[in-house]
Amino acid sequence: MVRKSNDGSISDGTGRLRRRADERRREILRAAGRVFRRRGVAAAGMREIAAEAELSPSNLYHYFDGKQQILCVCQELSLERMLGALRQARRSERNAHERLADVVRAHVLCMLDEIEGAAAHLEIEALPEPLRRRIVARRDRYERGVRGLIADGVAAGEFAPCEPTLVTRAILGALNWTARWFHPDGRHTAAEVADSMADYLVRGLTATGAAERTPRVAHAGGRR
Repeated sequence: MVRKSNDGSISDGTGRLRRRADERRREILRAAGRVFRRRGVAAAGMREIAAEAELSPSNLYHYFDGKQQILCVCQELSLERMLGALRQARRSERNAHERLADVVRAHVLCMLDEIEGAAAHLEIEALPEPLRRRIVARRDRYERGVRGLIADGVAAGEFAPCEPTLVTRAILGALNWTARWFHPDGRHTAAEVADSMADYLVRGLTATGAAERTPRVAHAGGRR
């Protein structure tokens, strides 16, 4: 049925139905994220996801063809969030330290999100080859972007001289691993973990931070 809205524009129920379907898909992804976190991707099944989402298995298949599609959507959502944070950092006029810290925080928050995070971001081996290639290509683009931020910081003299490729992979490995040990009911919130990781990892790259840590290590060693 066609209706005229308060602002005079013409609309029908199609947009409303689409929004409702999109929200239902998000609810299913949240349910799948919780199941993936509890059971791991390999052990999770569509029946378990359907039960978590309070749907019948047949209704679940109305929204997603199978677990691989759910996993792929989780991957794509997480990468879109992280690439968006990277684009924003690249456009920012802040210094390299602040831009990299922003990306680190966004990455951790994405990893710990109940939809895109947990094992869903790590276990791409469960995807068929065509989907896996697409995800890997976007991951590589993200890694290159983070590497560029680090290289820019080194060139500007904000970061100590380093090998950007090696440092980037070390940082991303630490960030991705948070999905393995973080627990939503644990001592620290996802935001607190994100702030701590940003402070620890980025401060370790700064030229002044590297110099300041040397006497502390030597002093601690002398006390043993």
